[in-house]
Amino acid sequence: MSVGTPGNTRLEIDETLLLKQIELLGKVGIDPSGGRTRLALSEQDKMARDLLQQWMKELALDVKIDPLGNIFGILYGEGDSCANALMIGSHIDTVINAGPLDGVYGVLSGLAVARAFREAGMRPIRPLIVAAFTNEEGVRFQPDMMGSLFFTGGIFLDDALAAKGSDGVLLGDALRRIGYAGGTDPSLVLPAEYLELHVEQGPVLDSIKIDIGVVEHLQGISWKQIEISGTANHAGTTPVSMRHDAGYAAAKIIVFLRELACASENTRTTVGSLRFLPDAINVIPSKAVFTVDMRDPDEGRLVDGEEKLLAFLRELQMEEGVGISVETLARFKPVRFDSELAAAVEDAARIRGFSSMRIVSGAGHDAQMLARVCKAAMIFVPSQDGISHNPAEHTTDEQLLRGARVLLDVASERLGHTGSSL
Repeated sequence: MSVGTPGNTRLEIDETLLLKQIELLGKVGIDPSGGRTRLALSEQDKMARDLLQQWMKELALDVKIDPLGNIFGILYGEGDSCANALMIGSHIDTVINAGPLDGVYGVLSGLAVARAFREAGMRPIRPLIVAAFTNEEGVRFQPDMMGSLFFTGGIFLDDALAAKGSDGVLLGDALRRIGYAGGTDPSLVLPAEYLELHVEQGPVLDSIKIDIGVVEHLQGISWKQIEISGTANHAGTTPVSMRHDAGYAAAKIIVFLRELACASENTRTTVGSLRFLPDAINVIPSKAVFTVDMRDPDEGRLVDGEEKLLAFLRELQMEEGVGISVETLARFKPVRFDSELAAAVEDAARIRGFSSMRIVSGAGHDAQMLARVCKAAMIFVPSQDGISHNPAEHTTDEQLLRGARVLLDVASERLGHTGSSL
């Protein structure tokens, strides 16, 4: 099925090219294991950005870059303004040893929608903006989704530029080093509506063989870094009862978080990074530093989980004679997406003959930041076995193309078409 335009011209995705571009961008930063690593503002990220810009310019899109390195490719409507624009976006940075689809699929599908207009020779009534946001993953710099957070006014530029990476490099320095500190005022490209197409990164759609996920809302996220200060001492001579063991205290917190999640139907807790000092086999740890990722689609439950964690930390300090400090790295409330756009996604899937279901996103996405300032919605396609952030991440070509076709249909309907050619 293709989308009709004036004069019986049909809008169609160049499906072969879309899949080829996903493959090519997925090779940037690839390693011998088959995974790829494109941490935000790294040389690998620069290579991917350069390739994306090249493809945008081949479509004669007006490419603009804002002060945090967010990239926008603009297909203008009836004028040269971005007022009332529809934005389609995601990100192209990755976690460490990532799969090929996370983020990339959404950006390149947006590019495919712009290409459909170009190849049909049709001009949209409203402008279309294809966006790639900086540092969505938040692996090198925190908080995650930083580019879209800045774009929507949730963080000051100076604070974002001063963020220190896991390698000790300031974000502003890394941004200038790769040449992506742009000058476009974000307010000049602020859209009226936002769509994001993404692989689910979870098992729901794949397990029940549903083609399209219509994302209704997205979980709240709490990221914290906890530092425990104990006393280093000899592992063989210090009685257990006399220890102030930062490692043991960390272990108790990790077990508490697991039990907290198991006691709730929806709360998720993860300790994904853990370091001990002095990191020696025969020395009691004097320090433990680790991260906590807590998520829940209900703000009340998320707040309750955070409060229970802090209460446990206070008790543990007294019991073990250790010092505990907590730093909040990121905190985002749950998001409910626009009902009108969600219904449009559902209708497009139905007309195409694709099965669909309403779904909650367990992962954070740039769409949750855009939902602060405009109508926003997300479209999911299945992830095989629910695997993501892993080289084994996989969605079949046909599943990817179904999502792109639904995206085209919704975008085409929202943008409208003029009788004039581009």
